[in-house]
Amino acid sequence: MSRISTWLITSSIEELITPQKSSSMAARVLVLASILIFSCFAETCYGAISFSSLQRTLVVTASHRQGLLKAGEDKITVRWGLNQSFPAGTDSSYKTIKVQLCYAPISQVDRAWRKTEDHLNKDKTCQFKIVKKPYINVNETLEWTIERDVPTATFFIRAYALDSDDQEVAYGQNTDAEKKTNLFEIQAITGRHVSLDIASVCFSAFSVVSLMGFFFMEKRKARKSQQ
Repeated sequence: MSRISTWLITSSIEELITPQKSSSMAARVLVLASILIFSCFAETCYGAISFSSLQRTLVVTASHRQGLLKAGEDKITVRWGLNQSFPAGTDSSYKTIKVQLCYAPISQVDRAWRKTEDHLNKDKTCQFKIVKKPYINVNETLEWTIERDVPTATFFIRAYALDSDDQEVAYGQNTDAEKKTNLFEIQAITGRHVSLDIASVCFSAFSVVSLMGFFFMEKRKARKSQQ
């Protein structure tokens, strides 16, 4: 229960057990109780979804070239679908599929802004959207180009099934529960390009030649003035 809920309960009890001569005591208690009920309701509706409560009913795979992947250049082919070992109707509440790029544990160490939390509204594991679309009960495939703002880190892919209220009800991922297998590394954009490097070399060479020409001309002028 949240600190606000605890405070409201304490305040309500104090109102009941402390002698009050004011006729407004009952009204104050009623207001506090109403706020408490609303607070608990809101917390249940919007803050109670935990990752540990979700079933892993989706099968997710990711394929890509071997080696270090580059943001803004390389592609990842993502496939997802319902695990057919579950009984028919398991996905009856699935309305939307949300696929995300997620940080692996090795890239979360000492980085609070990537921290994993069981409460999904606080979880920072998956910060990069790959796709969000209506759910259909067939295996789907998407070729995704790694976006330019993805930082250097180790990642995996996770998919969430959402219900009609856009709340997570199931998931799947291309790695194991400990998030140690089928991981891949992405290198962020460095900001340098081959064309820029070539232009830089040409400009440097031109500067050297210009400087040598300048000294040569100055030397000729000095000789003429001496004659």
